[in-house]
Amino acid sequence: MSSPNLAQHVGRSIRDARAAIAGRWLERLTVRVTVAPRQIFPTDDLLDHMPLLIEGIGAFVEDSTQAISADSAVVHHARELGALRHAQGFSEYEILKEFEILGGILFTVVKNEVSAVGLTGDGTDGIACSHRLFQALAVIQQSTTARFLELARDRTTERESRLRAFNRALTHEMRNRISATLGAGQMLQSLELTPEERASLSAVIVRNADNMRLILENLLELSRLDLDARQQRHVLLPSAIQEVARQLRDLAADRAVDIRIAAPIPAVEVNAAVVELCLANLISNGIKYSDSANAERWVAISAKLGAEFEAAHEVIVTVEDNGLGIPEASLTQIFERFFRAENALPIEGTGLGLSLVKDVVETVGGRVWVVRTAAGSQFAFSLPCRRVTDPINARVAESVSQG
Repeated sequence: MSSPNLAQHVGRSIRDARAAIAGRWLERLTVRVTVAPRQIFPTDDLLDHMPLLIEGIGAFVEDSTQAISADSAVVHHARELGALRHAQGFSEYEILKEFEILGGILFTVVKNEVSAVGLTGDGTDGIACSHRLFQALAVIQQSTTARFLELARDRTTERESRLRAFNRALTHEMRNRISATLGAGQMLQSLELTPEERASLSAVIVRNADNMRLILENLLELSRLDLDARQQRHVLLPSAIQEVARQLRDLAADRAVDIRIAAPIPAVEVNAAVVELCLANLISNGIKYSDSANAERWVAISAKLGAEFEAAHEVIVTVEDNGLGIPEASLTQIFERFFRAENALPIEGTGLGLSLVKDVVETVGGRVWVVRTAAGSQFAFSLPCRRVTDPINARVAESVSQG
């Protein structure tokens, strides 16, 4: 039997069995990576990439005159696979493992076909066929990995730029806070002051120290996002909301603000550090910017699944208040670092909270926005999430949201 005939036979077998091969690929992949099974290929279009890639490999093996060009459909699909894996948070090791799994399955097909046709001789035909298969796998793996690394490099560059800007802004803010604290402390030590003046300077020290504490707590939450995804703490969204509301209960009571949680809260798993940081900043802002002219002051938290949740895996959390509101001209700048410092409203704060919310949400693949309402302001952020399908967990989540 000549090599072209064997290659044609194997190539056709790969193409004919592409659905079964794709199924085995997906089945084996789900137990080797950290991504949930339904998220490995979250849409039908992306799921179709598997048999399309396999069909392209089969066509390459079948036709010894064919080459996989850089602008071919199979390379296009391979690059889309790389973009998907980057968005899903795959590691370089997991991508290599994915193609190791695919290669093992395809070489098993070659072995079975060689045995089925009863190949004899020195094995040159089988070696040539295997070489074609290896070439195809190598090109597709390189295309997928190259796209993954391009996006990873772009993200690293963007994060480094943001980090440098953030460090400059943070250094400026901390220096101002420390200077104000030291100045007030030195005046307390060196001047003859009335009790009222001493109380005022003491308040400056406490206020600036508390603001620096808040900055450091936010930085601590941010540092948790750099941990491996498997080391991050995930909680049910209703529990996270209840915990932040509990932490801010005293601050709300001091300002006569009612924290309201609208039931039901979807029973989904979320990154604890991200949600708690975002909610703490948004709810505390709603409390601090409450309008004393209102007989009833409130901050309301609600959540819902995205309209296309089964495809998008998104939960949207909303924090609304009936406070002082945001000027129309400020809406486009509200998430800029230290923008609050130039706001005319006499509210204490670092000016970092909302920019941290934006950075954190975008780091994990979400988005954040704000709109003016008739009552005051409405902030919202979306996050990727996992639905809790276990009936026991669902009942627990429902109990928490109603408690």
